[in-house]
Parts: sequence; structure tokens; C-alpha cells
Amino acid sequence: MKLIEGEAPVFTELNVFKIAYSMASHAGKRQALVAENIANADTPGYHAKDIKPFKEVYAAGPRPGDMVASRGSHLNGINGSNMNWAVTTSPSGADPNDNSVSLETEILNGVEVKRQHSRALAIYKSSMNILRTSLGR
Repeated sequence: MKLIEGEAPVFTELNVFKIAYSMASHAGKRQALVAENIANADTPGYHAKDIKPFKEVYAAGPRPGDMVASRGSHLNGINGSNMNWAVTTSPSGADPNDNSVSLETEILNGVEVKRQHSRALAIYKSSMNILRTSLGR
């Protein structure tokens, strides 16, 4: 928020919207990996993929709460690679075909991702309602 003497405060950044956007993006990426894992549940030699939980990724910024631009196309972030959404693979599977995908685990991961995405949208919607109310609309 910028304060100019004699004028009303001007909001230039609302971090809550950036956080909600990042949380929804993270959920989308993780959902794609869950779908890929389920699709390859019978593929010999396939190892389940996942990314770090959003809480860990978000806390790894230069300061907790700072968003980081991990690619050149990201807007409004600090340059750097601290937003580590690196895809990790599970170790060798116990199945005879060396597949490490557990459908039960992937279904639970899918539910967790849906909740995260719904939470991000709820935060965004609530913040918009607060903003509209504060503007008198």
C-alpha cells in the first residue's frame, strides 16, 4: 500500500491474490502428476511422480511469504529458483514389473489436491468479497 500525503491509500499489491493463484497453480500441477501416475499404473518400470507440498514450496522463499519467479514468464515474483516445484519420482517398486504406483495412494492424493484447489478458490473469493465490501460495491 502506498501512502501519498493528502490522498487516499493506494493498493499496489495484494499478496493474498498471489498466494491463492500460486496455491491453485500448484494444485493443478500436482493433479496432472496424479493423473499421469494413474494412467501408468500398469506400465512396467514406471515410478510414481509427485511434487513438494505447497506449504514447503511457499516457505522456501527468501522470506516466508515472498513469491519467487521460477521461470522468466512468471510475473510479480522475485527472480530466483527458490520456488522449487521439482518433480520427484518414487524409488523402485515392489511389483514384479518394477512399478511403484499405488492406486489407493493416488486416489487419496487426488482428493488432497481437490481440497487444496477448492481452498485456493475460497481464499480468492473471500478476498474479492472483502475488497468489494471495502470499496462499497
